[in-house]
This record gives sequence, C-alpha cells and structure tokens, in this order.
Amino acid sequence: MSDLNCEPAIPTSPTAAPRFSVKRLLPLLAIVAAIAAFFAAGLDQYVTFDALRDNRAALTDFVAQQGLIAALLFIAIYAVSTALSLPGGAVMSIAGGFLFGTVAGTAYIVIGATAGAIAIFLIAKTALGDALRAKAGPALRRMEAGFQENALSYLLVLRLVPLFPFFVVNIVPAFLGVPLRIYAIATFIGIIPGAFVFASVGAGLGSIFDSNQEFSPSAAVTPEVITALVGLAVLSLLPVIYKKIKARRSAG
Repeated sequence: MSDLNCEPAIPTSPTAAPRFSVKRLLPLLAIVAAIAAFFAAGLDQYVTFDALRDNRAALTDFVAQQGLIAALLFIAIYAVSTALSLPGGAVMSIAGGFLFGTVAGTAYIVIGATAGAIAIFLIAKTALGDALRAKAGPALRRMEAGFQENALSYLLVLRLVPLFPFFVVNIVPAFLGVPLRIYAIATFIGIIPGAFVFASVGAGLGSIFDSNQEFSPSAAVTPEVITALVGLAVLSLLPVIYKKIKARRSAG
C-alpha cells in the first residue's frame, strides 16, 4: 500500500544565476551618493598642491605630534578615495611622501590603495560582476578564461604601466572572475614602483614650496621612470610568453 502522507515529488532545478536587484546595487548607489556629496561639499578643492602648500605647517605639525594616528588617518583617507574613485590620486601619493618620507610614505600609499581597490572590487563583483558573468556569451567567456589563466601577470602589467585609469583596472577584473587573492597580490605588488616614485617626489616637495616654484605631477613621470616601469611590465609577462612557447612546442 502506498503511503498516503507522501508529498508529490518536486523536480529540482539548477541553481539560479545571480540576478540584478536593488539590494545588490545598494553599495554602488552608496558610492555614487558619496561621490556626489564629495563634490557638492567642495572637498575637491582641498586635494590640490595649493591646498597642501597652504596647510603645510598644520599638516607637518599634526604628523609630528600624532605619528601613528596620522599614518592610520592617511591610509584610511587614501583607501576611501580609491574605493570612491575620486580624483587626486597623484596628489595624495605625493602628499604621502611629503608628510611621511619616501619609505613610510610608499608603505602607507600601497596599503591604502590596495585596501580601497579590494573594497571596490568586492562591491563591483557582488553588485554586477556575478550577474554579468552569468549572462555572458561565449566570446566573453573565452576572454574571461584567457585572462584568468594568466591573471597575475596581466594584472601586474596593468598596475605597473598606466595604460588605463586606475579605477578601470580596479573593477574590470571583478567582471572577469579574477579570484580575490590573485587580485590583491597583483594590486599590492604592482603599485609599489609607482608609489615609490611619487613618494620620492613628495619627499622633496618641501624645497619646491620653499622656492615658490610651480609643480605638476607630470614632472614625476620622466622618461627614465617610464622605461623602468615598462621593463618591469615586460618581466611580468615572461611567464605568459613562456607558457605560450611551451604550448606551441608541445602542439608541434
């Protein structure tokens, strides 16, 4: 006799792909609101070399008196500005060297930039990345697979050589399914050379202020610096080149 209490079997369906929803978009909406508030409050006028020059004494005194707190505050501000993709990254980096010196400034820049980049990466991946990848066609999936195969090398190149804006490199890997660990490692290592260059320039900014000379971040990007960064980028691509040569030999 059959069991009268048995419920009819319900066919199982495959796991549904992530869908767009207001809840998923809340972090992105919060970022947009924060960016709008930043400009509405006129805070962008403080992220300039003129503002740094005008507030030089107050800033250096604060760093001298509140060393650790000043360092943590700088890292937090840099992380937030990176996560929000606010303008003035070069000014912030040079200010790090100006306030903390070349070595410490480089360390604080790298920590802040990496933290902010990871934050926007996770937000982009959660809000849009998973859903977009679920709806991706074959062409995008092939590109995704190719990028993921050598993600560390490709990301290092993108970090070392500013071929694209920093915020673009922060979010595109989220749409290509790059693992967080690879993204974090490539970001941390890849921005060290550039951070060191800008911090070094910032460490000598005081003498420029003293002489009342005009200064532009472009002065830091000399042909020698570009050559060095391109050289590091080429080194980063060597594993990819080796893999491709080895694959061709195996296929032959």
